[in-house]
Amino acid sequence: MLIEVLKSKIHRVKVTEADLDYIGSIAIDKALMNAANIIIGEKVQILNITNGERLETYVIEGKENSGEITVNGPAAHKVNVDDLIIIVSYTRLDFEKAKLFKPKIIFPNPKTNKLT
Repeated sequence: MLIEVLKSKIHRVKVTEADLDYIGSIAIDKALMNAANIIIGEKVQILNITNGERLETYVIEGKENSGEITVNGPAAHKVNVDDLIIIVSYTRLDFEKAKLFKPKIIFPNPKTNKLT
């Protein structure tokens, strides 16, 4: 039996840009992607702490060490610049393996979006 479990979490980062005219996706600072074990094209869920919205999109790479968190396309209707969000991804694992799995959770500085 496979179950879905938390794989990666970037906890409490600030949206730096919301670009409605871009095709779609979320651009995440490359340093944050690496630290959270998230890759380009990976499906993520965005949990907006500020307004309670929840949405899904895919990841594109932002400039490394920039603190960039840019929500693009239609998702830009669901966030505003300076909203606090949580970014999560999940994986499917065998039930017994899932019991031992440890997700990668990072806590960047919510003012700068940089690792401390």
